[in-house]
Amino acid sequence: MAYPRLTEEPGALGLAALIRNGALSPLEAVEAAIARIEALDGPINAVVVRDFDRARETARAMDRQHAAPGQPLFGVPMTVKESFDIAGLPSCWGLPEFAGQVAQRDARIVTRLKRAGAVILGKTNIPPHLADLQSDNPVYGRTSNPHDLSRVSGGSSGGGAAAVAAGMVPCEYGSDIGSSIRNPAHFCGVFGHKTSYGLVTKHGHGHPMARGRDGWGGVLSVVGPLARSARDLAALLEVTADLPLPRHDPKLAQCRFLAVLDHPSSEVDQAVRGPIEAALAALEAQGARVDRSSALLPDLAKQHHAYMKMLNINMARGAPGPDGQVASVQDWFFLLDEQTRNELAWEAVFAEYDFVLAPPLPFLAFAHDPTPITERKIAINGVEHDFADALAWAGLATFPNLPSTVVPVGASGHLPCGMQVIGPRWSDYDCIAMAGQVAELLHGR
Repeated sequence: MAYPRLTEEPGALGLAALIRNGALSPLEAVEAAIARIEALDGPINAVVVRDFDRARETARAMDRQHAAPGQPLFGVPMTVKESFDIAGLPSCWGLPEFAGQVAQRDARIVTRLKRAGAVILGKTNIPPHLADLQSDNPVYGRTSNPHDLSRVSGGSSGGGAAAVAAGMVPCEYGSDIGSSIRNPAHFCGVFGHKTSYGLVTKHGHGHPMARGRDGWGGVLSVVGPLARSARDLAALLEVTADLPLPRHDPKLAQCRFLAVLDHPSSEVDQAVRGPIEAALAALEAQGARVDRSSALLPDLAKQHHAYMKMLNINMARGAPGPDGQVASVQDWFFLLDEQTRNELAWEAVFAEYDFVLAPPLPFLAFAHDPTPITERKIAINGVEHDFADALAWAGLATFPNLPSTVVPVGASGHLPCGMQVIGPRWSDYDCIAMAGQVAELLHGR
């Protein structure tokens, strides 16, 4: 089943082409995006920090200029996640005690996006501490899924995915440690890319309680783009990445895929399995090899346990865990050893397969739920499960530091469903390219 689309607005590169060809001026593009935000965002509540006046000033200046070399996004309006610093705007991470804290300079990815010609309209909603799969906080309120306002848009990059899906802006930049780019893309029916760890700087993406370490962010955490096409993801990555990466131009029909739809720590709901199985059948019909199991896979239950332990220590920043225990230095080094072993195991997988395909999460967008994530339950195939078990699907790529692109593959009812395309470390452009080929095969675009 085709995934539901809410807009026919052009994407980032399409809009840039219109501006470059003179069909639209930067100011007209910015004014149109502002008008869409003002018309659409009321019930969605995605763009929570607005910088419209400065965006207009920037666009007016661009009207007297032409795109320079290295400006593929010239005149393109976009947003970034609230957690990125923009000089003159608050970065409070949804925490009331930091609501008045105003950034003094731009995060480096913001600087790079501006240098590439993008016009930043404002910032999008998140959960407190970026620590949930829904975007609701006491400072900015709750973001709803544009496909169904009774459901979440995801988190922690939920505001950005909602804004892109609804057509308010063509693209967004977010961050991911526990599927925070991937689950909103999955829930909202857009493309999202979790980058290889270390590929894109996090400078200026630091927790407000940890100023001075300025964006270090610890292990596992990465930043990356969201958009309505794979081409736009690649363009956004090109202008923000710290490192040049090779591109191997993978051909879908010649690829070896390993589909992982079963995990010992998390059952997958049929509403997710169904669209992904249909996508896998379409790949096989093109001649691609799709295996459903492999002895090369690491122990996924062990990986999930280690990932959750590392994730919780990182998020707590040394504070005691729910059990009152504090991780020792020895505990931490044991985890780093386990992560390295896990990385090597995945290298063996990718010696046999080009890509691993998996659900981003085991369920579709769920109803708004104020229950803390550690106490929350969710029904999967009619049986109640601990909500946090779903992070097993995030950890597939996060713990071994791998890139993962979410591509919309279908829908169950009115709700979109995505699929992760995971590759070896530093194969970011190949993952994005393959996601684009999957989308072209399934949807013709």
